[in-house]
Amino acid sequence: MSVDQNLIDTWIDADPDPNTRRELLEADPHDLADRFSGPLVFGTAGLRGPVRAGPNGMNTAVVIRTTAGIAQWLHGRCLGGSTVIVGRDTRHGSETFATAAAEVLAAAGFRVVQLPDPTPTPVVAFACRKLKAAVAIQITASHNPATDNGYKVYLDGGAQIISPADRDIEAAIAAVGPANSVPRAAVEASGAHLVDEYIARVATLPRGTDRGLRIAFTPMHGVGGATALAAFRAAGFTDIHVVDEQFDPNPDFPTVEFPNPEEPGATDLLLATADRVDADIAIALDPDADRCAVGVKGPNGWFMLCGDDTGAVLGDYILSHTSGDRLAATTIVSSSMLKSIAASHNSRYSETLTGFKWLARAGDGLVFAYEEALGLCVDPAAVRDKDGISAAVVACDYAANLKSAGRTFLDVLDDLAAQHGVHLTAQVSRRFNNLAHIAASMTTLRNNLPKELGGAPVVVEDLNELRGPKRTDAIILRTDQLRVVVRPSGTEPKLKCYLEAVAPTAAGDLSAARQQAERLLDVGRAFAHTL
Repeated sequence: MSVDQNLIDTWIDADPDPNTRRELLEADPHDLADRFSGPLVFGTAGLRGPVRAGPNGMNTAVVIRTTAGIAQWLHGRCLGGSTVIVGRDTRHGSETFATAAAEVLAAAGFRVVQLPDPTPTPVVAFACRKLKAAVAIQITASHNPATDNGYKVYLDGGAQIISPADRDIEAAIAAVGPANSVPRAAVEASGAHLVDEYIARVATLPRGTDRGLRIAFTPMHGVGGATALAAFRAAGFTDIHVVDEQFDPNPDFPTVEFPNPEEPGATDLLLATADRVDADIAIALDPDADRCAVGVKGPNGWFMLCGDDTGAVLGDYILSHTSGDRLAATTIVSSSMLKSIAASHNSRYSETLTGFKWLARAGDGLVFAYEEALGLCVDPAAVRDKDGISAAVVACDYAANLKSAGRTFLDVLDDLAAQHGVHLTAQVSRRFNNLAHIAASMTTLRNNLPKELGGAPVVVEDLNELRGPKRTDAIILRTDQLRVVVRPSGTEPKLKCYLEAVAPTAAGDLSAARQQAERLLDVGRAFAHTL
């Protein structure tokens, strides 16, 4: 594929960063074609991509033009002069990108709160809601590889951006002139008190008083370490043992291949620490601290709970300690057990598309929301997004209460399975270098839909054929006890298959029900590997 040389020359001339200008001047034609194949587009909550020069990467020129588009969009909604917030993590380029975004917004006439230090993403979502900001921007790529960075956008109320705002902003960005023509004005950092206010809020969440809990903890080289420790201590937890090799922020994530607690091996150091110090619970945050993974000790040693297990445990805990007209929510790819749990607590239940941009808008009275990918929202009144730090504090609160009664999360999971049936979930993912192959795989599936799985008839729901907000590129295959959801990832170059098997517990025989559910999952796995 060839690219108009005039387009390349114009971009290079307008790039305010001499390093990225040089990068483009030294790039070969094939590389240039890739970098100029199109702009980064808004996906889940904003932009994400490799840190590199050109319109198809995360760099200062792209950040400047994106922010100018957001400023224009805000002015078009009669929000000129509003408060806006800019935060950042410690990834490569984050400080430079955050400063550029703040300066563009300041020159456009907004009251800019540029947080002075690297900050967990949930703090930015909290600050957006607390200050009633028109927009908050967090420079982060969450749990993506070290080569990536991103630009996450929250709207008023602190929820992630959704359509049509994302498409309207993209149109505004397209109309922005060259990056070096966008006005910028210096900004003095402010808002450090917001971190303290966030910590104080998290400290109010525990429902119990027992604090005799030993915690093993890792922020996985990200920005959540200091804030999480402060939140633990403010909530009364002091026996905390950190993974030293992963505590300080490091944009290269040297101890993990992928800085995501879901990835195999990512929590090995945490579980080794938990075993060494004889911990009661292990907690892992992802690098921007919006996801929380929980580790427990079982009969065969330490292991991490899946997101659905943690969601069921904390959902039941929160619904047990709240009353009135409440709503619990999860997504179409998460376990359906929360639906049964909510009914047992006389709570309303909602199921949304994948992602917290939808869960945050599940409905009035929301008290708990989660998604299987370790996203937990335990305090939606304050943080309308997934929040790993507050979830960690609530998980430790529950674990401490259980410990005082001689019980653990594994006992709770047995209780829930006995009451609601065994719900086992799994995921099969395929990573692609070429995004076009993901679309081709979805087309192939649509043209060759199975009529049965494991001998049971299949009911197919193609969400791409729906009208309204639940339309998305996903296919749901259901039998009476097995569900398979196939969809492209919104944040990574992956095709994902989400599996759930449900088996009733006859006469309380959990072992037999789990074996039955595992057999059903194997049917789902076999199908997923054919895609």
